[in-house]
Amino acid sequence: MTTEQVQQPAPHTSSITTKSFAALIAVLAITLAFSTSVRSALSSVLPRTFTTPVCSMATASPASMKITKRPWSARGHANHDWLYTYHTFAFASYYSPDPLHQSFGPLRVINEDRVKPTTGFGAHSHAEFLIFSYIVNGTLEHRDSMGNLENLKRGEVQFTSAGTGIRHSEYNRDKNDEVHFLQIWAKPNKSRLAPHYETKTFTDEQKKDTLVRIMEDSSRLGEKTDTSPIGLQADLSMDASILSPGKSVTHEIVAEGPRKIFLQNIMSGRTQPKQGGARIKVGDIVLGEGDGAYVEGLAGPGKFVVESVGDKPAEFLLFDMGTEDA
Repeated sequence: MTTEQVQQPAPHTSSITTKSFAALIAVLAITLAFSTSVRSALSSVLPRTFTTPVCSMATASPASMKITKRPWSARGHANHDWLYTYHTFAFASYYSPDPLHQSFGPLRVINEDRVKPTTGFGAHSHAEFLIFSYIVNGTLEHRDSMGNLENLKRGEVQFTSAGTGIRHSEYNRDKNDEVHFLQIWAKPNKSRLAPHYETKTFTDEQKKDTLVRIMEDSSRLGEKTDTSPIGLQADLSMDASILSPGKSVTHEIVAEGPRKIFLQNIMSGRTQPKQGGARIKVGDIVLGEGDGAYVEGLAGPGKFVVESVGDKPAEFLLFDMGTEDA
């Protein structure tokens, strides 16, 4: 049999197919007309809530949450001999055209500093910014124009609201050991504040396998106690944790509406270990020592989980903040 013969249907088969097809079209037309009238009738009597799209929950979903890793070695870096430092954001001679690395919410500076023995930052001026130092190791002497003089050790956090203007110095008077600390600046939500100084201690025991609130927006602070966070004039909170391998902590987003989070995994040495070390996981992203992460697309109320996936306890800071950049 030829190909042409295979493609030519018998007249009887064509007649049946045409009639069947016409009948099918008629049935579909009647069904469509009926279903349209039924839908119109139902929509006029059913409550509006049945036809309004359901709003998504306030908590962030994997689709809405965006995590941008800030690798430890991609930060700005300077070795001045007396000062060995990494800059998360543009600072001093370090500049990045990426807006993420210029400021993030109210955060403007996160410098991970190491200052050699018998050296330090001489007296210099500040105004407006909220400045806090988180001591990791060693002893940092703080002296300022408000008459404060303290030697800060591990676990202590020193806060200065520079406001209308202050002068201070930060010095390592120890003859043998360097001091390792994180200096953080945030932009206040009010200008021309009166200068203010405060220091509090948060021990390793307090931070073990939990999140401890270190800094908090004064409007969310409530009654101040010996164990309450340090208050500051910005939509910003900062928690600290020392998280054992295999453990996780859950952060409750501090305010309703759109939020940002920044995480900083603190280094144990001057470089990130090539293997092992303290590692934390957020979403699908793993942060080694010195790594940070910008987290966007969050909203409160909601929760945010951090896991420790390294082979040693991870000391890290978690910042929860409003979305307006400094």
